Amino acid sequence: MKHLGRTEPFRDAGGKVLAGSIAEVSYRRLGGLEQWVLIRGESAANPPLVLLHGGPGFPESYFHRHFNAPLEKHFTVVYWDQRGSGKSFDRRIPRSSMTAAQFVTDLDELVDAARERTGQEKVVLFGHSWGSVLGVLYAARFPEKVSVYVGGAQIGDWPAAEAASYAFALAEARRLENRKALEDLQRIGPPPYGAQAVWTERLWVNRFEGHLNAKTLWDLGRMLTAGPEFSLADLPNLMRGFRFSLDAMWAEVSAINLLERVPELAMPVLFFLGRQDHWVPPHTSVAYFEALRAPSKRLVWFEQSGHELFADEPERFNAAMIEVAGLARR
Repeated sequence: MKHLGRTEPFRDAGGKVLAGSIAEVSYRRLGGLEQWVLIRGESAANPPLVLLHGGPGFPESYFHRHFNAPLEKHFTVVYWDQRGSGKSFDRRIPRSSMTAAQFVTDLDELVDAARERTGQEKVVLFGHSWGSVLGVLYAARFPEKVSVYVGGAQIGDWPAAEAASYAFALAEARRLENRKALEDLQRIGPPPYGAQAVWTERLWVNRFEGHLNAKTLWDLGRMLTAGPEFSLADLPNLMRGFRFSLDAMWAEVSAINLLERVPELAMPVLFFLGRQDHWVPPHTSVAYFEALRAPSKRLVWFEQSGHELFADEPERFNAAMIEVAGLARR
């Protein structure tokens, strides 16, 4: 069962709803399917910020609401569970619709809705991991609708990133003399491989990074119950959507090379990279940054972060994004 959730309005010191603020949660029809969208901001005059989560199929709105809610003072933030993900998961979604091209279409309808709701011509895009591929593809196709593009754990040459991630896992298994890890990783072999093998490889990357433990699961449950937007009732569809989306899209998206497909963008570009990221090893992101042509570009390092840099170093992330809000206003 889908859980829409609710969201609290912004209020002034007297308890009245803050004039010009937006706090809305709904299912919106995007690309012919009902998809979950939360919009929050203290002032519609602030730049709209559309958050594009990773995966494919791994919604991150609960992370952003938990760690990055201060951005709602500086942006009108659009949180979106993409087609087939989280609160937007539905067993009836055709697998044939789970394509990068369809996601670009869905995103364009969402961007137009955000532009209309706020009365602004352009949006800021923050794309994380898979979302960074979606964001670049969209920004290249609709440059007139994007003021600034920010890529977190930015993917460039996806096959190269996947090969580097696998090489890290294999090297750690050998260094630690972990026989089970070696057996599993050698059984799937190096990429390219199917979606099921990705689960095996990421499992060991997470264990070697120390992220797969009881505390992680406890923190996830705490985030899902911390506010009215989310609930533990969301957890089953979160996992179903992740498996469905990854299985349906992996063959297509893991072959994308943005160095070839999108060598140039027409707006300011920033890459936010976690120095300790082993899902999208940052040297592969730097290769795209160096090759990409843009009116301006900036590389921002998060020295203490892995893949989820906005959760690992939220204060630094929020401060960097507030700078982006200023850039979007120019």
